Amino acid sequence: MKPYQLDKPMIKKTTIFYLSLLFITISSKFAIAQNTRIDVSKLRHIIPLGGNAWVSAPDTITDEGLIGLKSPKSTADIYFRLSVPQDIQLALVVRVPQGSSALQLSTGKNTFTKKLSNTTFDTISIGKVHITNPGYIKVSLKGINKTGAVYADVSDLVVTLQKTDSDIAYVTKGSSFHFGRRGPSVHLRYPVAADKENKVKWFYNEIIVPKGQDVIGSYFMADGFGEGYFGMQVNSATERRVLFSVWSPFNTEDPKSIPDSMRIKLVKHGSNVHIGEFGNEGSGGQSYMRFPWKAGQAYAFLLGAEPDNAKHTTTYTAYFKDVAADKWFLVASFTRPQKATYLTHLYSFVENFEPENGDKIRKAFFTNQWIGDSENNWLELTHAIYTGDATANANYRKDYAGGKEGDKFFLQNGGFFNNYVPLKTPYDRSATKQKPLIEFEKLPNK
Repeated sequence: MKPYQLDKPMIKKTTIFYLSLLFITISSKFAIAQNTRIDVSKLRHIIPLGGNAWVSAPDTITDEGLIGLKSPKSTADIYFRLSVPQDIQLALVVRVPQGSSALQLSTGKNTFTKKLSNTTFDTISIGKVHITNPGYIKVSLKGINKTGAVYADVSDLVVTLQKTDSDIAYVTKGSSFHFGRRGPSVHLRYPVAADKENKVKWFYNEIIVPKGQDVIGSYFMADGFGEGYFGMQVNSATERRVLFSVWSPFNTEDPKSIPDSMRIKLVKHGSNVHIGEFGNEGSGGQSYMRFPWKAGQAYAFLLGAEPDNAKHTTTYTAYFKDVAADKWFLVASFTRPQKATYLTHLYSFVENFEPENGDKIRKAFFTNQWIGDSENNWLELTHAIYTGDATANANYRKDYAGGKEGDKFFLQNGGFFNNYVPLKTPYDRSATKQKPLIEFEKLPNK
């Protein structure tokens, strides 16, 4: 008997089948590799100093970066935020206009010194560091020695990641460096029950700025509404203001271009209150009272609206109270044309209007919010929704927070702290049940 054999056609078919299977397997693995390939462009981040750095005097940061670093006393701090711990490679886009220089760059426990003599901008590798925890990274830069007039011109910090980070945060090229360096603004929005809408004649709120959080350039705004805002500012080391503004219905950044029929009209103002106009964020009427308010103390804000349906106007009046002294002040009363309304869209905010102080933390507590109608019925507002501005929503900065602490709401921004609070979060505080006791007939008239 002949041994059992497969015929030749069967051998060919079997071989072809297994070769085809092998080809499909290799092709599939190659396709998976292709689909999971890391996009190298997402690993390299060019961080402009113009929007992400601060430097000590006498040197300055411009939109072009740290140009003309010349003082041995100056240190520039550059900030960005990572959400994925990993190794990163640091480089600088830098030039030395004349001679040669040595720069020192440090972050955490890592310090690098680099000698430079390139007279045109080039990307110079500095070194690799390991980031252990997610959060803000501060990279400090200073000049060590130089043979020319300046140490260097530095336009960008280049960060090359080992792993992609979809939540990396810094102010990007092409965005507003002015607003990026100011930092994110945060708000508390106070919804009003449907049966109270269009009936809010009075809005009462209290602010306490903790000691050490009253940074120059801060605006702690208590009573925001659909047509304006009312709060207190830190304007300089020696000046503080209580500011009340009302927007004109005419849409312009230049108050001089507002037609007379659409101008905000002054009705009355308190003693020592400055009356003027504002622009560059819409335009309208502005008033402010210089007042030496103090961190750690409570201040109250009372805003009223009086609609005139016949004239189709609304008169808004702002009063400020030094709670410790139990004294009310009239700030101003303005009439706004083309709309008769009670108070709508109630909110508070904390912002920084001084870019040079965008690297500092500021915080405020907001408490005892009440609304009153024309019949003197009062309702406490204990619910707020915490939101942020365009800088926060664009993920340029993530040093913002808001919520509640005890029976108070709070807002915090700036300073590159790590424990940010996600936006669009609702909060409820405990009711104080301390209805404001206001003798309206005794409020100051001037």
